[in-house]
Amino acid sequence: MARSDLHRLTGRVGGPNCDDDDCPNIYVDTSDGGIVVQGNQCSAFRPPTGEALVKIPEHVLREAVRALGW
Repeated sequence: MARSDLHRLTGRVGGPNCDDDDCPNIYVDTSDGGIVVQGNQCSAFRPPTGEALVKIPEHVLREAVRALGW
């Protein structure tokens, strides 16, 4: 997957100011419809190799759900 395959769902008009790409965001992968989450790394436990834990604020997840029309 390339960054160009990602469509940003959060950080839009009326949402939090994420113009510098430095805050949590949610993207949809336009090539397969997968959801990609950008967030602060969480160290609650060690996930399996190739996986990561990220933590995002609830309002960011709600904004993504609205953007998807769910």
